[in-house]
Amino acid sequence: MKGGGGLYERLRVGAVLLAAGEGSRMGGVPKCMLKLQGVPLINRHLIAMSGGGIDEVVVVTGYYHEQIEPAVETFPVTVVRNPHPEEGQQSSVKLGLAALGAKFDVVIVALADQPLVGSAELTELIAAFKKRAPGTSVVYPEVKGQRGNPVAFSGEVIAEMLESGKNIGCRKFIDANPAMVHKLDTSNDRFIIDLDTVDDIAAFEKRTGWKLTMPDAVTS
Repeated sequence: MKGGGGLYERLRVGAVLLAAGEGSRMGGVPKCMLKLQGVPLINRHLIAMSGGGIDEVVVVTGYYHEQIEPAVETFPVTVVRNPHPEEGQQSSVKLGLAALGAKFDVVIVALADQPLVGSAELTELIAAFKKRAPGTSVVYPEVKGQRGNPVAFSGEVIAEMLESGKNIGCRKFIDANPAMVHKLDTSNDRFIIDLDTVDDIAAFEKRTGWKLTMPDAVTS
């Protein structure tokens, strides 16, 4: 949709890409640095965002920042380091949104451990946001009853979140404000595939036939 045209006006789209986690269930591995077809997942996300109509991206690092940040330095993104990633994903979301600001029509909050979310999925989500039900401000994908990611928030909601100064959790906000939420009911299971454990890697490889390789030596 980048470049305008069509029935809907061009939206200014920002994104926060979360890559601060410890990967404890993976045995202490930076999941975003897993390689698919030789390319780290975080790089694949940034390439997808470039092709999916995202105007500005903030990457939030935390654990393993010494390994992750050099991998994204060639991309035109803002990198914010969470000094306390042990406080959980909400703290990373808050930092990312604060760095991105409230100047966008829609903000996408994405997880860097989803191996198959590409530009087509981002385009699908943005299109659903444009066509969302009246009165709603949040759109998330749902596949056969399972909630997926990324999640899209209106700029107005983001501004309210930032003004409140509270820690912001996407799931918590969705659960607390069901009337504001529009579900993208889709059969695209790329929205619900993520990698939390070694077993997830094995299941992914069996399902797709694609090989994931572990990151290089880890430094925290």
